[in-house]
Amino acid sequence: MRKITIRIDDVTPGMNAGKMIRFAELLDRYDIKPLIGIIPENRDGSPEVVEDRCDEETQSSIDFKWIRERLEGGWIAAQHGCYHVYTTKSGGLFPLNSYSEFAGLSFEEQERLISHGKKVLGENGINTKIFMAPAHSYDKNTLKALRANGFEFVTDGFGSLPYNMGGLVFLPISFLRSRELKTDKDGITTFVVHTGMMEESDFEEYEGLLEKYRDRFVDYSEFLKIPPVRCSRGKHYGEYLMAKGKHTAAKIF
Repeated sequence: MRKITIRIDDVTPGMNAGKMIRFAELLDRYDIKPLIGIIPENRDGSPEVVEDRCDEETQSSIDFKWIRERLEGGWIAAQHGCYHVYTTKSGGLFPLNSYSEFAGLSFEEQERLISHGKKVLGENGINTKIFMAPAHSYDKNTLKALRANGFEFVTDGFGSLPYNMGGLVFLPISFLRSRELKTDKDGITTFVVHTGMMEESDFEEYEGLLEKYRDRFVDYSEFLKIPPVRCSRGKHYGEYLMAKGKHTAAKIF
């Protein structure tokens, strides 16, 4: 039976605390501990990433202290880029999008960004060996720069098992959520959530999913326990085409 983990993107001080706290409370009710992608030094001012306001009911805000408390409770951290600012129009090796903070830049520049982001997180008491690329876009230089900075995992790619590629372990995300829920095949994958973009219907949908499939959702730490399989050239090329096709379909519809 396919197991499902949750990853939450764009976690950063100043984000929409009301939505983040509401989703965190929903996961708490079902005892699910996700992966969170933490932007080290956010410079992306778009409203879906940061709204710079606290939760009206609790007067709580999202800051590094709140994030550390969640990590101490079993949540898993990933470094989500550096500034979360898109500087190229490259989709890289996994072209779900046609822009990137990293893909298309030199190794030296990517290494500088990744190193700086790692330093900022470390200064705020957060250390991780998992990387989450903004817009899912990365290239060979990104992987080389990640290895140079001691990273071991990348949360991306498609599939139902962790796999080795470029000297790193990839932890796949879901290609099509409905397909993952319907399959009776074994394996594990990840649903991607952007709480800043969630509407009331999204909260209702996730509550329904967690209730109906509560035996399928597991902590993200379960992903890290599974030995990775080898990624063949055929699988990598097929994954590239799937990402490209999904990007094209999204532009059409």
